[in-house]
Amino acid sequence: MTDRVLITGGAQRLGAELVRAFAGAGWEVWCHYQHSDAQANALRAELRDAGQTVHLARADLSREEQVVALVRDIAEHAGPLRTVVNNASLFEPDTGAAFDPARARAQLEVNLIAPMLLGRELARQHAQRPGTDASMIHVLDQKIYNLNPDYFSYTASKLALERVISLQAQALAPAIRVCGVAPGLMYLSGPQKPENFERASRINLLRKPIDPADVARACLFMARTASITGTTLCVDNGQHLVPLERDVMFVVDELFAAAGGAHERA
Repeated sequence: MTDRVLITGGAQRLGAELVRAFAGAGWEVWCHYQHSDAQANALRAELRDAGQTVHLARADLSREEQVVALVRDIAEHAGPLRTVVNNASLFEPDTGAAFDPARARAQLEVNLIAPMLLGRELARQHAQRPGTDASMIHVLDQKIYNLNPDYFSYTASKLALERVISLQAQALAPAIRVCGVAPGLMYLSGPQKPENFERASRINLLRKPIDPADVARACLFMARTASITGTTLCVDNGQHLVPLERDVMFVVDELFAAAGGAHERA
């Protein structure tokens, strides 16, 4: 079976690292995007110059018919997928005390319902292919193991998806395996400024920024390892073991100010 992978949200940030990792390992990569036309084409050109081929596929993951067509059309054009890496997500600030139900539903559609559909469609491709090693890999967030109330609707969607990994692993076996990876802070997020990111990216057990390429390599490892299913791997420098009352971007300046003041008093 051809090592063929679909990576959702693959045009930039972690998605682009995933595309590079799988393409560099010799996989046939299909890079999904919705609005990031320029980034997707630039990534394809970058990898073409390196002697690697990446195919582009546009879809709105909030539309069921487009999610189904995305997987079906790749299979009809090129052949069945071996792996789908569900990386795309919506990430919008809100709170439990003040959230917009319509925007919360939009995040649930992309962050939860679309991954469930992708797993279902991948399993259908392999239902009549006994012995193939196909896998669904969901990109989560260390926040699911280190709760704080910020980004309330986003966090709720990722908490649900973490449980879906176990449910899909049970429901879709033996056709496919289902795994998850939970990264920590890797990129500037929302209103965050570079100075804040530089500090926040070191609030983890290893006191250093997380390399997105490590997360991509972890996904490649899970796609290649036929005995892994129903589990999630944290790739976050131990960030999930450093509890904070709020999202790290909101408390980092206070933490560093307090640490500096303590040092001066000493």
